[in-house]
Amino acid sequence: MSRRLPIVSSDVLAGIAVAAIEIPTALAYAQLAGFSPVVGLYASILPLVGYALVGSSRQLIVGPDAATCAIVAATLIDLAGGNNDRYLDLSITLSFAVGFICILGGILRLGSLANLLSRPILVGFLNGISLTIVTSQLGKICGISVRTDTGLFLRLGDFVARVPDTHIPTLLVGVATLLVIVIAGKIWPRIPGALVGVLVGIFLMKALNLSVWAVPTVGSIPSGIPLPHFPKSFWADAVRLLPDATGIALICFCSSMPTVKSFALRRGYQIDVNRELVALGVANLASGLSNGFAVAGADSRTAVNDQAGGRSKASGLVAATTMTALLIFGTGPLELIPKPSLGAILILAGAALFEVRAVREMFYVNRSEFALSVFATLGVATIGVLAGIVLAVVLSIVMLLLRAANPSDAVLGRVSGVDGYADTNEFPDAETIPGILIYRFDAALVFFNAEYFKRRVRETIARTDPVPRHFVFDMEAINGIDVTGIESLEEIRSELASKDIAFSVVRAKVRVRERISRAGVAGRIGEERFYQSVRSAVQACIGQAKFE
Repeated sequence: MSRRLPIVSSDVLAGIAVAAIEIPTALAYAQLAGFSPVVGLYASILPLVGYALVGSSRQLIVGPDAATCAIVAATLIDLAGGNNDRYLDLSITLSFAVGFICILGGILRLGSLANLLSRPILVGFLNGISLTIVTSQLGKICGISVRTDTGLFLRLGDFVARVPDTHIPTLLVGVATLLVIVIAGKIWPRIPGALVGVLVGIFLMKALNLSVWAVPTVGSIPSGIPLPHFPKSFWADAVRLLPDATGIALICFCSSMPTVKSFALRRGYQIDVNRELVALGVANLASGLSNGFAVAGADSRTAVNDQAGGRSKASGLVAATTMTALLIFGTGPLELIPKPSLGAILILAGAALFEVRAVREMFYVNRSEFALSVFATLGVATIGVLAGIVLAVVLSIVMLLLRAANPSDAVLGRVSGVDGYADTNEFPDAETIPGILIYRFDAALVFFNAEYFKRRVRETIARTDPVPRHFVFDMEAINGIDVTGIESLEEIRSELASKDIAFSVVRAKVRVRERISRAGVAGRIGEERFYQSVRSAVQACIGQAKFE
């Protein structure tokens, strides 16, 4: 019994620490999503309970997320047409749709679909969201009205044009909050910077009587827990929002999983990705029941939970209980929070999303992936979140197909001191065997590279001097072949046979060889000409040459 007390105590303290940072963060993120601040608290409480019931991570904190809130706003603003009630109905419907899609995906074990968002696209997405969030909050900390429904460059242009109208007292509060959060993070990294910034903002409002200077505050926050609300046009809206909900579900899952996996690895336990997908769905259903908006895993609050000693899902339940108590008994002090302080929190949260190091690494390692990431960033920041992501995914698929359509290949030769046969391009001193051409194709042989395969074989034979008597096709790298690929293989075999060049196959995978056999091509090649190694094929070719 005594051994369990420290664990319970650490989870309680961690839960209180999570609530301390969740409260100001949720208030800020709600405004980013287009709601009154209190809705952020609604979207923070019940989702924690829902996740605790289903999730496999012991540390993950779910709730309002900067990227998700930006997507929700981009998805719903035009559809709502300025009607707040309609906006809430759409948000509830969207949360339910995201929840059901995640649950269905988990049941069907579709967690691996998260791989559709490659690292360059995910980095580009987060960087685009970062730029969107930061630029959308510049007007708030300057006390001026700036359009947020436009792309990045138009938004910046609008901001620059209105800079002369800056409200100085509001700007001072916003800048002071920014500085306090940054300095507090350097001096006391374990103390939630957002909480410190909000407290400083409240202090400035009271001490300097800034309400007289028209510094805007959050205003009245209703107490109590809202009753569930089911929109009248739920089914029609759900169908309309289905594509957006699918994109949000995929993005939420992709952005949450790195956090889940990293903390599970750090604490030495296993997680189930499909169970996590279901848990994320349950959390979003819970947010919809709370009159909230779509939620995701929050990496910063998860880190706070872990640092404060959270070792089980009990810490999330404690955080939910703490925020519930606040809503019921003590929303009064929250009314004094300056809006520029919330803007400062969002600017820092948005800036933290920008992954400079990852972009720099991609620039040095792979320029095409760097370009893809930059394309995703600009797409998200200019034409919209989901449209930008879709374009980036399509572009990445096109790039993948182009690479697969023009794969590398090699002529193999013997190298002194190297076991087996090596690529003559990699080893210029590799010795080819007169009369025997050993060729390797480094990709699946399918419809979109079959013509390329035939062209490369013909070019390779044409530049081989003297003309080979034997063509040894190394199929080790070919892990798949379709009907078009088999037809191209037979075309090459027949073409070589007409030139008295014998055709042999080595290291063909079982599944590939079975397909070749079912097509009848293996019989035309000759079953005896399939070898397990390049060495055995070469020895057979040399033996045939001596016999001839």
